[in-house]
Amino acid sequence: MSITVAGIIDPIRRGIANGWKVHHAGEMATDQSIECDVVIVGTGAGGGTAAEVLTQAGLRVVMLEEGPLRSSDDFKMQEGEAFRDLYQEGGGRTTKDGAFTILQGRAVGGSTTVNWTSSFRTPAETLKHWADVNGVKGLDEASMAPWFERAEQRLNISPWMVPANPNNDVIRTGCEALGWSWHSIPRNVAGCWNLGYCGVGCPTNAKQSMLVTTIPSALTGGAVLYQRARVSQLIIEKDRVVGVMAEGMPEQGFAPTGRKLTVRARHTILAGGAINNPGILLRSKATDPHELVGKRTMVHPVSASFAQFEREMNGWTGAPQSQYSDHFQWKDGAAGPMGFKVEVLPMLPAFIAGLLGSFGETHLQEMKALGHLNGMIALMRDGFTEDSPGGSVSLRDDGSPVLDYPMTDSLADGLRRAYLAMAEMQFAAGAKQVRMMQMGTPAYKSWADAKAAIANFSIEKFRTGLGSAHLMGGCAMGEDPRTSVVNSQGQHHQLENLSIMDGSVFPTSIGANPQLSIYGLVTRNATLLAQQLAPMTAARADEWAALRMLG
Repeated sequence: MSITVAGIIDPIRRGIANGWKVHHAGEMATDQSIECDVVIVGTGAGGGTAAEVLTQAGLRVVMLEEGPLRSSDDFKMQEGEAFRDLYQEGGGRTTKDGAFTILQGRAVGGSTTVNWTSSFRTPAETLKHWADVNGVKGLDEASMAPWFERAEQRLNISPWMVPANPNNDVIRTGCEALGWSWHSIPRNVAGCWNLGYCGVGCPTNAKQSMLVTTIPSALTGGAVLYQRARVSQLIIEKDRVVGVMAEGMPEQGFAPTGRKLTVRARHTILAGGAINNPGILLRSKATDPHELVGKRTMVHPVSASFAQFEREMNGWTGAPQSQYSDHFQWKDGAAGPMGFKVEVLPMLPAFIAGLLGSFGETHLQEMKALGHLNGMIALMRDGFTEDSPGGSVSLRDDGSPVLDYPMTDSLADGLRRAYLAMAEMQFAAGAKQVRMMQMGTPAYKSWADAKAAIANFSIEKFRTGLGSAHLMGGCAMGEDPRTSVVNSQGQHHQLENLSIMDGSVFPTSIGANPQLSIYGLVTRNATLLAQQLAPMTAARADEWAALRMLG
């Protein structure tokens, strides 16, 4: 088993060689049952952060991950392998009707293993809206600042000072020509090689994902990791959660092996994301008196605009995202018409080929010109108004969760305005022609032509290209059990010993790439949970054991 490649130490292989407790649930020969203080379902931004905090507090932690364990030795910058191995449903996850493509990680480290490293604090406007409208307590900007700072220091988050690649620099040049605001994006990297393939796993361990930071820390501190362990349901006894049931999954494929893993714990944390967490709660028939589980699931709906330039873009190299514009994000206030953040897409060939939406000779010519193509996206800020309710998660017949997300008038209006902003920015930056991700529309050779055409676009599902890589909500936090699933510390209102610690607790979308929002919030809530659990006396531990035996 190799521990180094080209002089790069693989921290996962080194750790396993040094005795980390890492198991493959799909290779269990018999059913197994274990006990711990805290079981964490999911190892992404929420689960990985909580694991480190709780392990450092001296608690016995077990991490369960549905996806496989991969590390730098496995990351070959091959899109086909990466989407198959590292993404939910092999990169093919969609909404219930297939109208939205959903990119979500499914591996140890979760989406942090495959995201594009953009790291923003929760905007002050969002935190204020949560307090004023959603009844969230203790998460104002001043209160959260030290938690964000702690996460930024832990994960080396800072503005990217390397010159942007030409694909990203379209934002700067376009905004400066128009007098619009733009900024550099903070990134969670250390010693980045600027390869550009962050979305398929970092082969140099530069990306400070959970895979190379908090999970190794937790494992070194004695935590246990089960990879390829899909949690089927919570173990609920009366009004308390006493653990989880999981099933082993093979190294490849989606059908369980038939072997069961039972983990009984003093406390359970769900950190599987805004689709999977509601799925577990619904499969478990967990108490939900106000039918809130899975509701108000936000996704930052995204559409794109592609522009051809005379100059080379070569957008598959360099930091995937290093510049952004919030010029249209808050101009009408949090409760005004839907705002949006403008960023770019990493122009990986297979990824972009699937997004262009063209076919035949047109598609061939677009792919031949990929080196001159800029891909711009707008992240719509959903969930802030009554006419932006988000989507809802339900269960398919086989028990797997699926998201249904409607196209509302509010979203359609926001997408049209976003198309206009992106096209204007691209032409201002010198684009020869611009084509929106809108079925049946041509490339436009002037801003005037694009503006006139966009005004008459039919913004609707299957005609307007839609996707998301940001899943939030579905288990919203707040202090009122009638309007929220968990409190502001992530603890379930009706079930004892259950917390939810990831983006699924957000009452609205963030209005920014959410990973740092999750890091900061979970660092806070896991620290508070550790303070509650750590003082447990031997007598309390005996009481727990007695309750467990009584069932």
